[in-house]
Amino acid sequence: MKKLFLSTVMLIGLAFSTNAQVESKNALGLRLGDNDGFGGEISYQPRLTSDTRLELDLGWRNSNDVDAFKLAALHQWVWNIDGGFNWYAGVGGGLGSWKYDNNGANDNGSFLFAAGDIGIEYNFDIPLQLSLDFRPELYFNSEDYRNDNFGPDIALGIRYRF
Repeated sequence: MKKLFLSTVMLIGLAFSTNAQVESKNALGLRLGDNDGFGGEISYQPRLTSDTRLELDLGWRNSNDVDAFKLAALHQWVWNIDGGFNWYAGVGGGLGSWKYDNNGANDNGSFLFAAGDIGIEYNFDIPLQLSLDFRPELYFNSEDYRNDNFGPDIALGIRYRF
């Protein structure tokens, strides 16, 4: 009974202490999704430690009525699920600028935002990473073409790892 108890405690401890090894030093690619109307982002992930990284994203929008850009930076923690599957969570924020021009009605502005991030990724044996994540964003000073201060963002990422 004592051996079973000790074995169980050791296995639970091992499960909670297991972290993913962020294998590549860098990953560069695209994050494609709603991005609050911005569409796509260029995404860069530099490794910080064996189980943490930054994610830096630059999104832009160029439509008939609105031109905008958004820069996001998040600190992420990465945990291994199995093999190449990882899940990650992070916090961060960013800033952006927009310009509205529609039939003589002009307006522009800038905004700050705080963001969280949770997602799942798969790292293939080749230097390719696919991810799916959810990033809720809370906007400050956003009296712009947006009607609210919250933006849920779901996106698919494809990155080259190097």
